[in-house]
Amino acid sequence: MAQRLILILLLFLIGDIYFYQAIITLFSNPLIHVIYWLIDIVVLGAIIVTIFLRKRISDIQRYASGLITAMLLIFIPKLFSVPILLLEDIGRLFRSFPPRNFYVSELVAVLAGIVFLAIIFGLTRGRHFYRVRKEILHFSDLPEAFDGFTITQLSDIHSGSLSNIKGVQKGIDLANAQNSDLLLFTGDLVNNMASEMDPWIDLFTTLKAPYGKYSVLGNHDYGDYTKWSSTSLKEANLMRVKEIHSEIGFKLLLNEAVLLHKHGQRIALVGVENWGKGGFHQFGNLNQATAAIPDDSFKILMSHDPSHWDAVTVDHAKHVHLTLAGHTHGMQFGIELFGFKWSPIQYFYKQWAGLYQRDGKFLYVNRGFGYHGLKGRVGVWPEITVLTLKRSTEQLE
Repeated sequence: MAQRLILILLLFLIGDIYFYQAIITLFSNPLIHVIYWLIDIVVLGAIIVTIFLRKRISDIQRYASGLITAMLLIFIPKLFSVPILLLEDIGRLFRSFPPRNFYVSELVAVLAGIVFLAIIFGLTRGRHFYRVRKEILHFSDLPEAFDGFTITQLSDIHSGSLSNIKGVQKGIDLANAQNSDLLLFTGDLVNNMASEMDPWIDLFTTLKAPYGKYSVLGNHDYGDYTKWSSTSLKEANLMRVKEIHSEIGFKLLLNEAVLLHKHGQRIALVGVENWGKGGFHQFGNLNQATAAIPDDSFKILMSHDPSHWDAVTVDHAKHVHLTLAGHTHGMQFGIELFGFKWSPIQYFYKQWAGLYQRDGKFLYVNRGFGYHGLKGRVGVWPEITVLTLKRSTEQLE
């Protein structure tokens, strides 16, 4: 993890140095040069201070959120200059390195400005720029009664970050408009405290699905990222989080399963507590959750952290046909255009957004309904997932 963070900071530094070449080409005023580096030094210094003093900073999450926002606005536009200026340098190499072309530097500055405005859009409007993503999944052993069965998945509401009632209402209305048979929520209802959900209970109660609403806990729901004056308060908070699931109409599955029946046939819906790699709690117990399910049942698993799929689910003794996860948020930053998909989160999570398949088993990672840390989304928009189960004589490769 530390090596990857160092690599990311190194990329930012390279982008900074290259973009500075355009700055000195366009502006000869030394004051502009000093201001350029002064801003960078302040931001990088704040990052270093945060890393070393994070345990002493009382509101570390808010402080880190501000730094993440600053890094996006200051460093990301510069990174887009690197390919253009690098190509120019290759050309200059064969021409005995003449001065940089003024128009190339102008082009770089315009491109950085466009990227900067795109980031501003993400920070202001992107947090409620909901996208509906649909997938059709084929299974040879899907019970015939469930052919065409639809599931809407939501994940990572993070109610402690929400503030815009109209924006959230837009997302809920869009989820209801899908008219899916089943509604599933894959964890992180709050950032830290159950009370964060109080203003939103009535709104989320309006979510509807004829075959019910089910949910699991995410890593944030346990209250691990804030300071508690006593263990009993933390335990009471978790209990209250669980109660809120029920109050908004969701059946919370805690290492357990339920059977969904349709026209005399059934599928099993399994939910485990949070299980994650890299220092996250591993409360999830798939053995316990599937103990009472017949081996030949068609199984859908809700597991908040997608790392659980590779580490446990794929090779589990009981075949889990479809796993639904969230957790990554797609890092709330990336590029998804014309089939191309990239985000820095992919260097931390092998499965980070969208559909994955291995050994006849599917994993879908939802990009998240809300946001946390970064106060918005840039390129990786909030998601409402709609999955359609189809019965086929031969499962697709």
